Amino acid sequence: MLLRADTRVDLIRGLPLFELCSKRDLRRIAALADEREIAAGTELIREGEPGSEFYVVVDGEVDVRRRGRRVARLGAGSYVGEIALLSRSPRTATVVAATPLRVLAISGRDFVALLDTLPELWLKVARTLADRVDADEAIDATAV
Repeated sequence: MLLRADTRVDLIRGLPLFELCSKRDLRRIAALADEREIAAGTELIREGEPGSEFYVVVDGEVDVRRRGRRVARLGAGSYVGEIALLSRSPRTATVVAATPLRVLAISGRDFVALLDTLPELWLKVARTLADRVDADEAIDATAV
């Protein structure tokens, strides 16, 4: 069953990446999302590869792995893949469906095009990316 437009907007509003967006902007972001069902065990993202999409977990859980070691399990309301998507750097982790998933997938090309039309979002996105990179570096430091 597909999510209603209002449900998509509410889900996206809950993400730190978009918490300062207006309802109108949230509707525009939600309109970019492609809803998908993914089987358990499916690899969504592979560490070291370029990124072309990011994902918002609607239902289910994903395992986040760095250098083969699980560093996190994320559930509904989490998002993954935005760092490589916006920084053009390789993926920083592998993400695998730990359970059957329902996700919203947003194409990097579409997302960046939207950000270009909403310049006020770039600062918020940059701040969120910096926070995520700092968290990733802390995980790397504990793995050494």
